[in-house]
Amino acid sequence: MAARTIENERDRKLTIMLTPFIPCNAKLPVFALFAAAFFPEQSWVGPSMYLWGIVMVVVSGILLKKTKAFAGEPANFVMELPAYHWPRAKDILIHTIVKAGTIIFLASGLVWLLQSFDFSFEMVDAQDSMMAVIGHYLAPVFAPLGFDSWQTAFAAITGFLAKEVVVSTFGILAGVAEATEEDPTLITTIQSMFTPASAYAFMIFTLLASPCFAAIGAIRREMGSWHWTFFALLYQTGLAYCMALLIYQIGSRM
Repeated sequence: MAARTIENERDRKLTIMLTPFIPCNAKLPVFALFAAAFFPEQSWVGPSMYLWGIVMVVVSGILLKKTKAFAGEPANFVMELPAYHWPRAKDILIHTIVKAGTIIFLASGLVWLLQSFDFSFEMVDAQDSMMAVIGHYLAPVFAPLGFDSWQTAFAAITGFLAKEVVVSTFGILAGVAEATEEDPTLITTIQSMFTPASAYAFMIFTLLASPCFAAIGAIRREMGSWHWTFFALLYQTGLAYCMALLIYQIGSRM
């Protein structure tokens, strides 16, 4: 929404497309979990996600500006700052409750439902559930990235609901709510599904793939058309897939 201050329409759409590459707070739990599970001694892994985001913004901006859709002289940048006010506690509380009580809660409930029932809505073990069936269909698509199990393939898709749901998906699969030093079940589960190379590739995919439904709705509203919205989502997800593929294929051979 901040891109509204950009008068040049091409530059405004380009900014909307590339802004999601910068990590938001919803992606941080995923990075923290994987860094703790696979790279506890490599302090650079977490900050590297921010570096990757910045690099992808710069590289994508240079490449896309060479295409017909975004070509042209850049407009002079003038930012008109609005009047800033302290946020009201009531507004913060409402926003927090709505976000936690609707999107995240409903998405986590959906994941639990898919993991606990089959398509006849009979309660079954996870390996016979709707989640497993969907994951088996998705696994070949993500296998080149190192996400070759139905659990990891399905978790990669749940990020489109809300990035926080990726962690809760692994928590549901592991049967725990969160990973702690006293109860490392979640970390152990993650370590059984990934190698260090595929784990870093998963972090990159989460970083660059199209954002959650709420952000997609904002992109649609600011873009003004579904055509541009789908173009943005395809570019983001396609770049995420290619970068994760490159990192896994190189990392797994080192």
